[in-house]
Amino acid sequence: MAKLSLFERRRRRVRTALRARSGDKPRLSVHRTGRHIYAQIINDAEGRTVAAASTLGVKVSGANIDAATQVGKDIAAAAKKAGVTTVVFDRGGFLFHGRVKALADAAREGGLEF
Repeated sequence: MAKLSLFERRRRRVRTALRARSGDKPRLSVHRTGRHIYAQIINDAEGRTVAAASTLGVKVSGANIDAATQVGKDIAAAAKKAGVTTVVFDRGGFLFHGRVKALADAAREGGLEF
């Protein structure tokens, strides 16, 4: 088996820690690329996505901090609509700064608790 990349090791470590302390809370998963940023709320008990938002359908184009802030607001609104108020933040293998932090802060301002 090939060695795991540092990113993949970090992702697995974060995911394992989340499973240990999440209980039955849904997971707010974040993924970013050079062009877009994606967020989705996943209910792992049922194995389905409750809400999702990305820069694909946002007026602010690109993958900058402004776009991440807009995605955070959108995911918080979608979560409220679905009846979700408390989540566990899953940053994946990404470091918690820049766009990921902007998305998390905007989601908190939008009413999500984590």
